[in-house]
Amino acid sequence: MAKTPKRARTSTANPKKKRPLPVRILKWFGIAIFFIFVIGCVALAALWTSVTVPDPNEGFQTNTTTVYWNDGKSELGTFEVQNRTTIPYAEIPQYAKDALVASENRSFWTDPGFDIPSMFRAGLGILTGDQVTGGSTITQQYVKVFYLTQDRTITRKVEEIILAAKIGQSETKEEILANYLNTVYFGRGAYGIEAAADAYFQKHASELTLAEATELVTIINNPSALDPANGSTSMQLERYQYALKSMEEMGYITQAQRLEVYWALPEMPEYKVHNRFGGTNGYLLKYVEEELKSLGFTEGEINGGGLDVITTFSKKDQAALVKSVNATKKQMAADSGKKQSFYHPAATSIDNTNGEVIAMYGGTDYVKQPINWATTPRPVGSTMKPYALAAALKQGWALNDTVNGNSFTPPGAKQPIRNAGGGNYGQVTLLRATTGSINSAYVDLTLKMDDGPQSIREAANAAGVPDGPGWEEPTDTFALGYGEISTLSQAQGYSTFANYGIKRTAHTVRKVLDMNGVEKSLNRPEDTQALERDVAQDVTYALTKVAQDGTGSRATALGYPVAGKTGTRWVYVPEKGIQETTAVWFVGFTKQITTAVMLCGGEDGATDMGSIFGAGYPATIWLGYMETAMEGMDREYFLGQTDRRATHNPYTPSPTPTPTPTPTPEPEPEPEPEPTEPTDIPPTTAPPTTEVPPEPVQPSTEPPPPVSAPAPVPEEPHRASAAPSDAGAAP
Repeated sequence: MAKTPKRARTSTANPKKKRPLPVRILKWFGIAIFFIFVIGCVALAALWTSVTVPDPNEGFQTNTTTVYWNDGKSELGTFEVQNRTTIPYAEIPQYAKDALVASENRSFWTDPGFDIPSMFRAGLGILTGDQVTGGSTITQQYVKVFYLTQDRTITRKVEEIILAAKIGQSETKEEILANYLNTVYFGRGAYGIEAAADAYFQKHASELTLAEATELVTIINNPSALDPANGSTSMQLERYQYALKSMEEMGYITQAQRLEVYWALPEMPEYKVHNRFGGTNGYLLKYVEEELKSLGFTEGEINGGGLDVITTFSKKDQAALVKSVNATKKQMAADSGKKQSFYHPAATSIDNTNGEVIAMYGGTDYVKQPINWATTPRPVGSTMKPYALAAALKQGWALNDTVNGNSFTPPGAKQPIRNAGGGNYGQVTLLRATTGSINSAYVDLTLKMDDGPQSIREAANAAGVPDGPGWEEPTDTFALGYGEISTLSQAQGYSTFANYGIKRTAHTVRKVLDMNGVEKSLNRPEDTQALERDVAQDVTYALTKVAQDGTGSRATALGYPVAGKTGTRWVYVPEKGIQETTAVWFVGFTKQITTAVMLCGGEDGATDMGSIFGAGYPATIWLGYMETAMEGMDREYFLGQTDRRATHNPYTPSPTPTPTPTPTPEPEPEPEPEPTEPTDIPPTTAPPTTEVPPEPVQPSTEPPPPVSAPAPVPEEPHRASAAPSDAGAAP
């Protein structure tokens, strides 16, 4: 029987079915994660091997910062010689150790030197804006202070974590805690808890109470802001209470212990400023310190970073300024019968070519009286008028345009604007109004300008003068100088005029070198054309006429081309029925140097000084100083008046003049005394202080600077019923 042939086998195999796309993506994602993990482990291993623990004796160095005069060689002073006394772990108060662990790193005794959950919470807090404990452990903070720089980079953070892990293996927790508390900066120049206990409580660390130890630990977080001597204690109390609560939660103290000290910070002895800030140079050092902070240097860098700071201060010019002030103070005391300590002369001098502050006088002794009067705003009187002139010129006015020089009552005012001696001058040019410092003319100008008060404010701001007390809502009499400006800011503003509108930011730090001699970058503002050149040129020309023919004529004795303005602040006191002088000014400049001088009196800087004027003692101080500062310099002349013409209608009708007797002016009338703000504006005062006023300065053996110029014409207060006498004016 024949075999049935076998059927040919046909292939029934189907191509391999592909997996779904999501499965394939997940597969490759898993592979990628695995390789990233492997690469990360390899990189971490490489980092672990490459990062070595540096020698702390070489890696952590807190050296004295030295401050130099502008020659870069002569020492002006120092910032906080490192004050650190290392004590053993057993002598560190247990309260301090517990407070640090409870408030900064609760897992300290068990973590490997870093804490991933804490780092995650800190990052989340940054994203959400919540206040949480920091992401760094105590070990990391110790590593950062003891071994690393303060740079905020990913590389440094990774290095910090690796070092923290290695330190956690090589040192005991007790060693880490002791080293950290013996090293960290507490403020007031104190490194370590022993020095801090002495600086804040005048005792040894082992003697600190619960409250005292806790407060010191909380100060570590921000020594400048949390030091009780620096002002508000609200943030400090909040941090202190948080630490106490944390200590109770961790069982370090009982509830009763916490409540006993919870509601108030412990009392501290009065903080005494280190005597390295004694004398007049103390004001220079403190201002340099503040400027360094504004440039981004931390308090730790300034006080223990071993920096070399070359300032802009000239040793020669500073000595000349102090000498001129002392001689004039001696003369003032002799003239008035008051103590020299009653008067507060202040001055700032700027190099116009670069904005460097070459001299500053803030007071007699920073330790005895820490108010720096050179940087404290005071009412400026008529030295405000140049900014009003600049504002008008910017709006299209010209120096030959005319305004009302007669006494008149502005719309809505209760009292008329009066001029010196009750004088009326009819229509006067802006140049004449500036030279004679005519009150009514400048108020009329303000009324005729577009948004006059605000435009004056903006012109002053553009020149480099910041807003101050009395600037909040400027009125039609703003040009008469009730607003307050410091001598530093006033020198900055007038220097912009001297530079024909170019603003060069006033500064006292020229160069900073780190402890290795490498120059640090200083992010300083660029020079800018802040005012139009022709505007500033015409303002400067008007101020040269003030110095030649007006109340600033004493400055011409310098023998150089000079521009400047006097100012006197008078305040009417209704209950006394008199007007009191609370601040007098002279601000003048050559092509090379601008110097602003102010004089106020009394502990608050707002006490009546009698019948004195800006053309008197302030101009005397200015001249005595500038004779040395300008020594050997070329005679450089200012440009004359521009040919700019008015681009507006300068003849808007003025308010109806108040009927008053009109004296017949001479063809070239005498320079008029300086006006002040309206008498219905209350006086302002300097920031209150609890400091004891400085002791009287010993009379100088130096004779007062010679004055060859004619006696100044007295300036008169605004709204005076009669011209003041010459009594009290400097000879």
